[in-house]
Amino acid sequence: MIGKYFGVGVGFKPEHFQNIMESQPDLGFFEVHAENYMGDGGIPHRMLGALRNQYQLSIHGVGLSLGTMGNLDQNHLHRLKSLVDRYQPALVSEHLAWSSHDEAKNLLFLNDLLPIPYTQETLDRVVEHVDQTQTTLGRQILVENPSTYVAFSDTQMSEIDFITQMQKHTGCGLILDVNNVYISANNQKMDAFDYLDSFPTHAVGEIHLAGHAEDVDDSGERLLIDAHDRKVAPDVWSLYRHVIQKTGEITTLIEWDNDVPDWPTLYHEAMDAKSLMIELGADTHAAQ
Repeated sequence: MIGKYFGVGVGFKPEHFQNIMESQPDLGFFEVHAENYMGDGGIPHRMLGALRNQYQLSIHGVGLSLGTMGNLDQNHLHRLKSLVDRYQPALVSEHLAWSSHDEAKNLLFLNDLLPIPYTQETLDRVVEHVDQTQTTLGRQILVENPSTYVAFSDTQMSEIDFITQMQKHTGCGLILDVNNVYISANNQKMDAFDYLDSFPTHAVGEIHLAGHAEDVDDSGERLLIDAHDRKVAPDVWSLYRHVIQKTGEITTLIEWDNDVPDWPTLYHEAMDAKSLMIELGADTHAAQ
């Protein structure tokens, strides 16, 4: 869905369901994590079905493990396909990361999104997995840039080069997570604006904005953590403005997954993104 604009959305949280149904907020879509809806029925699906009757959905996976050097878990992939077929979401996405390990055919799942080394071997494997996912789903997916904390010693290419080659070889779309860019730039001592200027924005189908936590590393240096537990930071808004000034309208999501606030607080964050796009002349009527 590269180039199609679905407006500004937020991650759906069940505790907000009643507020959403009663207020019918001016949002383009809601995002849900695929793994929370891989059961057959119950209250989660009743809520999601009601939401889908009113809004577009974005299904964001966190467990497919595109970056694993083993095989994709076929059961997980086909559960994802069933979910996508059921709700026909506007967007389907995954992370450029790994979270499972095929150890002697006993698949281990790790409760984290772990970074990958930017090597030709890894690129070939990720391309294979993205192709396999898109073929199984019968549609394009978006792949999200990671937040990073350390660099691999055997890296053979930059993150930008890796993402550009992955997109070129698979035809997938991209999620540009601006908060992840800010985190990685701080932790890896890079320039966030230079990164954004080099990013293949022509392939971006969605932008993510979120809050991050601050800590210090063992040497006393400032360390940023992708916590999704607070408002978007002013510096991240500045980076978002930089992107939108260059690209125009791009579907934008506010992520807030931990220490979830009340509905008005979350909705206000989304309206800040919408207001910024309107200010820059980038917001038009979202696709239905």
